[in-house]
Amino acid sequence: MLPNLTANDARVIGCLMEKSVVTPDQYPLTLNALTNACNQKSSRNPVMSLDPGMVQRTAQDLATRHLVRVEESFRSGVQKFRHRFCNTQLADYQFDPAQFAIVCLLLLRGAQTPGELRARSGRLHAFADNAAVEDVLTTLIEWDHNPLVVKLPRTPGRRDAEYMHLFSGPIAADADESRAKAAPAKPRPAAIDVAELAHRVSKLEAEVAELREYIKTRG
Repeated sequence: MLPNLTANDARVIGCLMEKSVVTPDQYPLTLNALTNACNQKSSRNPVMSLDPGMVQRTAQDLATRHLVRVEESFRSGVQKFRHRFCNTQLADYQFDPAQFAIVCLLLLRGAQTPGELRARSGRLHAFADNAAVEDVLTTLIEWDHNPLVVKLPRTPGRRDAEYMHLFSGPIAADADESRAKAAPAKPRPAAIDVAELAHRVSKLEAEVAELREYIKTRG
């Protein structure tokens, strides 16, 4: 069963996954470092503004679900956080570096195309081309008969379809249909009553004829 992460859950786990690879000397993260990572203005979508208390509560809640580990120094009282979401001894998910990079990016940035994932993955994993990204996405879609990722319908105006993780719950299969339902309906033009229109034309013609006659008599 997938964990059904909230937006804050996904941000905390994504940040811990990212920093475990790109800044291993600073990992596990202190609360201040984790808060700064969650609120980064780059490499995040959407940009968040979480206060340390919210980050701490989110991490502790994830710890009760065995998705984060909280380490506390009894001497200094400083808490540090590391993810247990994947690639640990008891984790449900064991990802290779390519899979790890894609899951991390989807948690941090939301839906993305293969080209976007490749362009943004450099510090986590180097993909040879977009086809290599698509191959890894396929392994995540076909994950043990329990998809971790879904391919979304292509958005009009975009060349490639986007992919999104399913760790926060199912996504509507037909995004275009969902958007269409959410969009306000366009008003239909009023039907033309032919008989009414003919009546108006006849009335106007009569008024014009009457006006002409009046002009003649006045001339």
